[in-house]
Amino acid sequence: MTESAREDAGAGIDLERPNPARVYDWFLGGSTNWAVDREFGAQVLAAYPAVRTMARVGREFLARGVTHLARQGITQFLDLGSGVPTAGNVHEIADSVNPGSRCVYVDNEPVAVAHARVLLEREGDPARHAVVHDDLLRADEVWERAVATGVLDPHRPVGLIVVNVLYFFGDDDRPHEVLARYRDLLAPGSYLLASHLTDDGASTDEAGDRDEVRDRYRSSGSALHLRTREEFTRFFDGFELVDPGVVWVPEWRPGERDSPATAEFAADPVASSGFAALGRKP
Repeated sequence: MTESAREDAGAGIDLERPNPARVYDWFLGGSTNWAVDREFGAQVLAAYPAVRTMARVGREFLARGVTHLARQGITQFLDLGSGVPTAGNVHEIADSVNPGSRCVYVDNEPVAVAHARVLLEREGDPARHAVVHDDLLRADEVWERAVATGVLDPHRPVGLIVVNVLYFFGDDDRPHEVLARYRDLLAPGSYLLASHLTDDGASTDEAGDRDEVRDRYRSSGSALHLRTREEFTRFFDGFELVDPGVVWVPEWRPGERDSPATAEFAADPVASSGFAALGRKP
């Protein structure tokens, strides 16, 4: 790790509380996490064992979505709330379809940003990939800084990715307005790829376990804000939904890319507890 990355990783880290990005990394089998994150993750798994598989399903959806966008000719991406780098990062997936694609990662977690910078420095192509340390709720600032990296051409279509992150923002954060602002900034022909956790379809038996998970996240300072299908669909106002529309995560183009964890939910996609969709700006 470079000295600048060490400084970034050390700044603003609260080792008394688990961090959602690092906990998610642990769910995926990564090593960029602290003891406090692993302890919290183990408590969540004890309450709701399916969470680890659900995390993998979310990551596989990201891979399918980016693959599809790359096949549609999208060569530049803005990944909001990108988290800790792990196998199958956006630029790696996009490059597998269109070598030379570009990506700007945005996250407000110092460890995630530091490790993303190390990864990109190691790959040695700063003209094509960059990371911005910022809060995705500040749409105008994030957009300005992302464009300032020189990686993105704001006049060409962008694949805007907001996967596995929107449920950490409550209504007071006005996430629908934030996404609408990003929409306005995007060039015509751009896309929004998003997913979201939900309580829709939850059985009575599951409700107690899910409530315990939510209580644990709330007590850690990272409350979960689950939304209905209607509330999730509102994020796509001003976009044209791409087939198959708003569906359960395992139902979103499962044939686009190999997704072994997703296949586990094929018989009961509702059990994934998440919606997914892709929209295109006219």
